[in-house]
Amino acid sequence: MDPEPLQNQAETCPLREAWRQEADRVAARIASGERISPDDLLTPLRLQTADSDCLTHSCLGRWEEKGAGRALDRFVFQRTREVKRRIKLGVFAGIHGDEPAGILGLMDFVRELDACPILGKEYELFLYPLCNPGGFAAGTRESPAGLDLNRQFWRDSAEPEVRLLEAEILSVSFDGIIALHSDDTSAGFYGFARDRLMSEQMLAPALEAAAAFLPRDDSAIIDGFHAVNGIIHSAYDGILTAAPGQRPQPFEVILESPQLTPLDLQRRGFTAALRAILQSYREFIAYGADL
Repeated sequence: MDPEPLQNQAETCPLREAWRQEADRVAARIASGERISPDDLLTPLRLQTADSDCLTHSCLGRWEEKGAGRALDRFVFQRTREVKRRIKLGVFAGIHGDEPAGILGLMDFVRELDACPILGKEYELFLYPLCNPGGFAAGTRESPAGLDLNRQFWRDSAEPEVRLLEAEILSVSFDGIIALHSDDTSAGFYGFARDRLMSEQMLAPALEAAAAFLPRDDSAIIDGFHAVNGIIHSAYDGILTAAPGQRPQPFEVILESPQLTPLDLQRRGFTAALRAILQSYREFIAYGADL
């Protein structure tokens, strides 16, 4: 049994006014179309980390990019200090620099975790809110090198973002990987589940939860792929995934929001979907242990 959690209810974990207000300012600036720096974007999370017993922050690496210094940030959430085996879940956003909804939705979700840490029970959550900082700074899908980073994984890419994330994926050996994206050709939430059995069991409740804010895309063809109930089982080559040789393979889910819908609703959809995945996988693991 877990020891008494460091923070158990939202009442005992009040959101500090400074980083809450900063998060609201950042979201409002992005919603207005203003271009902000990666440092400004992540300031609310860094302020939150300094004020949190459950959240830590580190840097996977730094590099120079056309005269600008770049960094790839990692935030880790763990509900208690107890040393034990936890479910290692990696959540990645912002690999396309012009898709802020997933970034903001993940940041919202981290604030929910800090307000009510029981949501993260049994998990060690590795959170990567901005995987393409140069693309975000430029407002482009691609990196400053002109490459779609989500076609570069496990292909001997020289891109620093890809190399750092590949090393991290190999080092951590995640039990589950979630990537957050947005699609400007879709009118509703949908997702990719590469494994038909386990991943679909995580993705279906996530889409149902997101539908409280935005509809599910029920088209038969989405992004050029055959889809059923908003779920696609194919994917592009080179996307962010576990290493091809990892055993056992983690569940892998890609969530896509409808990019042209209100940003606030996309954010809410992402946070609801992430809550649903945590609950679904916790139940899945508990059921397997009872078999």
